Amino acid sequence: TRAASPPSPLWALPEELLLLICSYLDAQALGRLAQVCRRLRFLSGRDLLWRRIARGCLNSGFTQLGTDLAAGIPVKERVKVSQNWRHGHCRRETVLKWKCKQVASFSLSFLMPWMELDGEYLYLSQAENIQAYPLCPEGTGLQRHPQAIFSGHQEDVCRFVLVNSHIVSGGGDGSIVLHKIRGSYSLKFSAHEQEVNCVDFQGCLIVSGSRDRTAKVWSLSAGRVGQCLHTVQTEDRVWSIAISPLLSSFVTGTACCGHTSPLRIWDLESGQLLTCLGTDFHRGAGVLDVFYETPSLLLSCGYDTYIRYWDIRTSTRKCVQEWEEPHDSALYCIRSDKNHMIASGSSYYGVVRLWDKRQTQCLQSFHLSSPTSSPVYCLRFSTTHLYAALASALHVLDFTAP
Repeated sequence: TRAASPPSPLWALPEELLLLICSYLDAQALGRLAQVCRRLRFLSGRDLLWRRIARGCLNSGFTQLGTDLAAGIPVKERVKVSQNWRHGHCRRETVLKWKCKQVASFSLSFLMPWMELDGEYLYLSQAENIQAYPLCPEGTGLQRHPQAIFSGHQEDVCRFVLVNSHIVSGGGDGSIVLHKIRGSYSLKFSAHEQEVNCVDFQGCLIVSGSRDRTAKVWSLSAGRVGQCLHTVQTEDRVWSIAISPLLSSFVTGTACCGHTSPLRIWDLESGQLLTCLGTDFHRGAGVLDVFYETPSLLLSCGYDTYIRYWDIRTSTRKCVQEWEEPHDSALYCIRSDKNHMIASGSSYYGVVRLWDKRQTQCLQSFHLSSPTSSPVYCLRFSTTHLYAALASALHVLDFTAP
């Protein structure tokens, strides 16, 4: 009689069945499977298998809704780098330095830089200008000399946004300047009686907030460019502002010097007040930064040392989550990966903290300014790097090189 044939090995199964089996494995098991043979090594590296794992990781490029913000980068590699974010493994470098300003009283005045990040450039405000620094290929760093400079303000740029190949900035001279990044087109108009502390730009609308206790809505539609559509009397200095992703409303963060909530949402079409967020803010608990994750999910931070997470679908009276800065420092800026991770910058010693929304305590902290103290005025990050702008330097944390 003929001897029975030996059973076929697991990796001889059709690819569809192998992918189904592998979909139940965690990252460690997939790594071990890749050591078996060439076919399983190729199969275990498929983005399809790592996507589920990546959605549970920190800063892997996936939003809560599953949208991939870093398409083109293998998901397996992003999961590996995510572990460095979680454990704080990175290489630190000071990539740019600038001098303090000398003012008329002969005292030193620090710049308050702001920045935005896209796939090819880092845009950084320095005094009256915004400079575009090319990112080195393959995430190896930042070139030290700007490729382009955008000017127009007579005093320091307070804040700016980068949207659809346009830069919109607000300055200490009370004006708003619009630049087209690739082209010579620019527009400048007088906007407020005092500093324009914050701006946002979506669609054909600009919103701005000022020390003069007003927020304004501006049109960029053909025939109405630079026309003020609404002036909102906030009765308080406006420190931060953001347009909802639905383009239906905008939120203002104010200094909280009065008896009204520092977080208020306004109708974008009419300029009328829609709602106030929160009821338990203390006097002086100004909101310095706001960030929309989705049309209904909003992050805020400020002088009262808390990061607050609002879900306006459930309640406007109380946030759904909050995290307290451990050293009782004001929080100047926040950003999230629109999934599990939040990064914050505090007012003392250049402290950057990473938070996991699924935990109550700070996950990691990095001190970037020592022995002198400086706030982290702005931070931005990609899936591999975090950039933090302090009073006199730009720092980068590279999480691909622990």
